[in-house]
Amino acid sequence: MGNQTILNELFLSGLSDIPELQLPLFLFFLLIYLLTITWNLLIIVLIVTDSRLHTPMYFFLANLASLDLCCSSVTVPRMLFDLLTQSRKITITACISQVFFFMFFATSEIFLLAVMSYDRYNAICRPLHYIQIMNWKVCVRLASIAWCLGSSYSLVHTLCALKLTFCESNIVESFFCDLPQLFQISCSDILINILLIFVLGCFLGAGCITLTIFPYVYIFKTVLKIQVRGNRSKVFSTCSSHLTVVFIFYFSGLFNYLRSGTNNHYAADKVVSVFYTVIVPLLNPLIYSLRNQDFRKIFQTKFRTYLSLTLICRS
Repeated sequence: MGNQTILNELFLSGLSDIPELQLPLFLFFLLIYLLTITWNLLIIVLIVTDSRLHTPMYFFLANLASLDLCCSSVTVPRMLFDLLTQSRKITITACISQVFFFMFFATSEIFLLAVMSYDRYNAICRPLHYIQIMNWKVCVRLASIAWCLGSSYSLVHTLCALKLTFCESNIVESFFCDLPQLFQISCSDILINILLIFVLGCFLGAGCITLTIFPYVYIFKTVLKIQVRGNRSKVFSTCSSHLTVVFIFYFSGLFNYLRSGTNNHYAADKVVSVFYTVIVPLLNPLIYSLRNQDFRKIFQTKFRTYLSLTLICRS
């Protein structure tokens, strides 16, 4: 390695090399990004401003919307910039920074989904003690723990990634910087990095999946005991929203990282990465807002009030 030149800059391969597709892709993903920002901000604003939504479930939903907003903002603006300017050069420092923030927000979301399962378990299985168990101090602590664990997990991998050197290939086969793609082009010994991902991933991943899925065993048992069909369907609607988000997030994330180890499926990897980093942050607020009857009613009321005030001001 003594005769090899250590690189200080990398190039992102981007979504497509076809010039005719650059502008259509830019407009398409710009629209998706604007919708993502709008929907997630709308959820946050409604939850903050409407006292009817000042409950633990919506507090955690506001945190989820914040994470989706941040996670999308880490990757999509850079992708849009590259599509518009076709300048795919990125420094090692900027690349590692993107790795840190993406892992931070994505991992925090994993922990938050587990917290939301715990909240649903207490709300459905222990309704008489729910207010005492899930008081505001507990909710803030649980959300803070999710964010802190996400930052700690990301910091460990980022510090190890700072020791990577790149001396041959400088093409990152993706539209954003992520650890699997950096490992593929690094000329350093990545054994410790792989072991960290395996050990921490198995420990934290298995723990989060267990904490997320296991409470639903008791939730379903409790729901099946409910005699009134209307109450049962209402409970199922809140649980199904959360389970849908969990399934989409875990399935796309695991599929993305399991396939990223192969060197011959770059196109498929990019499609999965787009779904994981761009589409999922848009789907999450839509799933919760469209499937939640209370949220829909409050949104409709606020929207009608806004239209009425607009018409009054114009007249």
